[in-house]
Amino acid sequence: MTNFSLLEQINDTADVRGLSRDQLGQLAQELRGFILESVAQTGGHLSSNLGTVELAVALHHVFNTPEDKIVWDVGHQSYGHKILTGRREQMHTLRQQGGLSGFPKRSESPYDAFGTAHSSTSISAALGMAAAARHLGLSQRQHIAVIGDGALTGGMAFEAMNNAGVTDDINLLVILNDNDMSISPPVGALNRYLARLLSGNLVGGARDKLKKILKSAPPVLEFAKRFEEHTKGMFVPATMFEEFGFNYIGPINGHDLDSLLPTLENLKHRGGVQFLHVITKKGQGYKLAEEDPIMYHGPSKFNPQQGIQPTTAPKSPTFTQVFGQWICDMAEKDWRLVGITPAMREGSGLVEFHERYPSRYFDVGIAEQHAATFAAGLACDGLKPVLAIYSTFLQRAYDQVIHDIALQNLDVTFAIDRAGLVGADGATHAGVYDIAYLRCVPQILIATPSDEAEARALLSTAYQYEGPAAVRYPRGSGIGAVVPTDLDTLPIGKAKVVREGQKAAILVFGTLLHASQLAAEQNNATLVDMRWVKPLDEALLTQLIHTHSHFITVEDSTKVGGAGSAVSEWLSAQGVTKQVLHLGLPDKFIDHGDCAALYALNGLDEQSIASTVSAFVA
Repeated sequence: MTNFSLLEQINDTADVRGLSRDQLGQLAQELRGFILESVAQTGGHLSSNLGTVELAVALHHVFNTPEDKIVWDVGHQSYGHKILTGRREQMHTLRQQGGLSGFPKRSESPYDAFGTAHSSTSISAALGMAAAARHLGLSQRQHIAVIGDGALTGGMAFEAMNNAGVTDDINLLVILNDNDMSISPPVGALNRYLARLLSGNLVGGARDKLKKILKSAPPVLEFAKRFEEHTKGMFVPATMFEEFGFNYIGPINGHDLDSLLPTLENLKHRGGVQFLHVITKKGQGYKLAEEDPIMYHGPSKFNPQQGIQPTTAPKSPTFTQVFGQWICDMAEKDWRLVGITPAMREGSGLVEFHERYPSRYFDVGIAEQHAATFAAGLACDGLKPVLAIYSTFLQRAYDQVIHDIALQNLDVTFAIDRAGLVGADGATHAGVYDIAYLRCVPQILIATPSDEAEARALLSTAYQYEGPAAVRYPRGSGIGAVVPTDLDTLPIGKAKVVREGQKAAILVFGTLLHASQLAAEQNNATLVDMRWVKPLDEALLTQLIHTHSHFITVEDSTKVGGAGSAVSEWLSAQGVTKQVLHLGLPDKFIDHGDCAALYALNGLDEQSIASTVSAFVA
């Protein structure tokens, strides 16, 4: 057990600002140990948080938070920030129902200036705050966006930098947390000296005065700017940010407080639009995480002394693994298949596909909009792209789905993972809107498999369809259905009657089919695995309206605009009046917690569905 004597004295950031340089080093050491022990007990994001310990300490020591605003992009690296801002004693509740969120959240703390969880938003948000400060006359307030090198691949980050570079009279500091490379020899004494020199008032003030003098001689001013850029280019790896209008400083060692503290102090007093490049190492200070940052990116509970231990393989594959095997099998059969992921190779089950078909695998970075339109371009020339993407991240490419794919009826298959509630990651990652936002788009098919075997068959069906088609499936395993090895398809728009009954028809879209069986048995109801949200099985529905008086729809997505709404719309269009009950998720954001408990809380577990249906039918 690590000694946390100094950390236990930190109740807010004023305490951090009151520490000496030596104490800050001790605080960083204790903070790193606390994060490791805490995440080991609760699960959560580890590698990225261990990499930003010194940065969190330095930022809260130098800046007057929460008056000064820090926006942590994505939020995977914000645990140290949470601990230093009065939430240390709550860390044992991290990502649990009623406990701390795994991401920054405005309603949780005034220190969380902006709620994040999707990437590449920090610069836009911080720029908006900086512009608001100017409008409100808060000229001394500082605004810091901490963004990772992965998040910087998102186009939104560059849109924001392009805007920031031409916005006058604001204080905006963008910190690039570059953890994709080890700390190389250039990041040493020379770079530390240059960072302090270039961020200081002497050089900065001289630069500003010289610009004013040379404004009357534009050719000379342009020459001076180019000379400065080329001079800095001899020492720094990127002057691209200068072209956006930022004053670029770095790279510096993000684990060296002797580099971070004076540089941040200088930049704080310089103001304006600044860009600081820091190099950090994922998993810093915990050898196992340093050696395998991907495995320790988001571990479940584990013993820090032993590390993550191999687990017994589940009896049945997860839906993600079913997809991963399917795409390899289909790729072997069809040379036209190409796989695309927006930086989610492991999460989407594409590791084996990447290894077997490297020339047909495309990781486009955290750039969902580009991923969709890139898929459209591939489809234009006769290839058959499969875009593997989480439901929550497909939201970010909505315009491209409509304008670039569906409008042109291009042959793109969407493998939508993490459909429904996702548990510990909470509202920001819940996949509960895809049915509603895709259902209204013309020419797209939407399939909702009830188990693993059906997922494989519907993936084949969507792939063979010559147009846009989406198959949505949840995280984890289903009922353990035996998954076939063939690539057989199912009829488009055809449902499956699982149980024949009377009076009531329970129409289920997705994996809640099995939780609905008890309701069907207790009420002698017809149970239907609908399989397709779009198109609906209109022939079967036509039969059912002549033999059943009550209709119940069940889905693991939002009821507003969801699959149940599609059924009601169809009934209305037929001029049919029936008793209809929609079971799904309510019109509110559902916080983090155990997935099964959250479904039960929202009336979607077996007992709740049975009780609700019985009361409705009675």
